[in-house]
Amino acid sequence: MNTLRILVLFTLGVVAGHSFAADIEAGKKIGGGICSNCHGANGISASDPFPNLAGQKPGYLKNALKAYKEGTRKAEIMNNMAAGLSEQDMENVAAYFSGLKPAH
Repeated sequence: MNTLRILVLFTLGVVAGHSFAADIEAGKKIGGGICSNCHGANGISASDPFPNLAGQKPGYLKNALKAYKEGTRKAEIMNNMAAGLSEQDMENVAAYFSGLKPAH
């Protein structure tokens, strides 16, 4: 019985960990696409109104996207952009931008 319990817990842990693991390439498809129009091709914006995303902490980026999606953080463009993102999309985008070299 203990062996079965350990196996079940291990399996659940692996599945849970895998389902939320960030996919940087998937994040790049989103972040390097539509996000780059305002935030720059490498996450470094060329325009003051748009913040740099390169090198930001992944938790900060994911929380910001989630707040935009939920409407608790207001910016019409970002609210619309985040509306179509899934939890996994947000995780992926956050991983992508956090891995980029920040501006000096």
